[in-house]
Amino acid sequence: MGDVPAAPAPPVEGGDESNPNPSGGGCSDFVSVELSMGGDRYHSCCGDADLDICAPEGPKLPYVGDKEHLSTLAAEFQSGSPILQEKIKLLGEQYDALRRTRGDGNCFYRSFMFSYLEHILETQDKAEVERILKKIEQCKKTLQDLGYIEFTFEDFFSIFIDQLESVLQGQETSIGPEELLERTRDQMVSDYVVMFFRFVTSGEIQRRAEFFEPFISGLTNSTVVQFCKASVEPMGEESDHVHIIALSDALGVPIRVMYLDRSSCDAGNLSVNHHDFIPEANSSEGAAAEKPYITLLYRPGHYDILYPK
Repeated sequence: MGDVPAAPAPPVEGGDESNPNPSGGGCSDFVSVELSMGGDRYHSCCGDADLDICAPEGPKLPYVGDKEHLSTLAAEFQSGSPILQEKIKLLGEQYDALRRTRGDGNCFYRSFMFSYLEHILETQDKAEVERILKKIEQCKKTLQDLGYIEFTFEDFFSIFIDQLESVLQGQETSIGPEELLERTRDQMVSDYVVMFFRFVTSGEIQRRAEFFEPFISGLTNSTVVQFCKASVEPMGEESDHVHIIALSDALGVPIRVMYLDRSSCDAGNLSVNHHDFIPEANSSEGAAAEKPYITLLYRPGHYDILYPK
C-alpha cells in the first residue's frame, strides 16, 4: 500500500439524531458553544482566559500514550482554576485513569480507535465484531452509492478490519495489549484507521444530508458535500459533535464525552457535564447496548480516553 496518501486540507467533532446540537446537562449552554468551536489541536480553540484548560504543549506525544492515573491530570491543574481542580476531583470519583492522544487534529478518531479495539480485546465479544463488520459493509455501500470509487477507500477499510480481527484471540495473527498499543503508534496503521473513520463519518453525513445540513450551514457557508471534503475527510482536520453523531450512528457504537470546562451552576452544585451519543438501536442487528463503553475526556480543542473505576 506504500506510504499513507497525503490528505487534503483539515475538519471538526459530534452526536444525537434528535438534536444535532446536544448539551451535556446541567449548565450546558457553555458546553454547546465550546463544543461548537471544535478542534483537536491543543491550543486551536483556547482563548487566553482558558489556557489552563488546554494540555501543555511539551514534547510531542505518541499517537496514543500510555495509561496514566488520573492524578497526573490533577497535577497539571494544581495552580489553575479552582473550578477545574474541583471538577477533576469529581471525575476521580468515577474514573481512575486516562490515556492521552496526540493533539494533531485527529485525536477524536485515534481515541475512538484505541478505545474500541481495546474493548474488543478485553471482552472478546465476537457478536459485536460480527455486528460491526455488517455495519462496515453498509458504510462501504453508502460510499459507493454516493459515487466514491472503491479503490479510493478500500485500503483504509481493509486495515481497520485487520486490526479488528487481530484482537480476537485464538488465531495465528492474534495480538495482545502491548502489540495493540504498538500498532496504534505506527504511523501507517494509525493513519489508515483514522482515514477509515473519516470516510465512514463523511459517508454518514452525506447519506443523511437533510438532517445534518441545517447544522452545517449554521457553522459554515459550505454545502454538506463541501463540508465533508474540506472538514471531515482530510487528515488533521478537527472534529466537532457533528462528526461524533455521524460516526456513532454509522457504526452503532455509543460514546460518552465528559467535558472538562469552566461552566458551573452555583458554588454548591458543581458537576462535570457529559453527553451520551447513543445511536439508533436496531435490535434486528443486535445493536450495541445503550450504555456507552467508550468514554472520552474533552477539553477545549482536544480528546483523550477515560477509564471508569
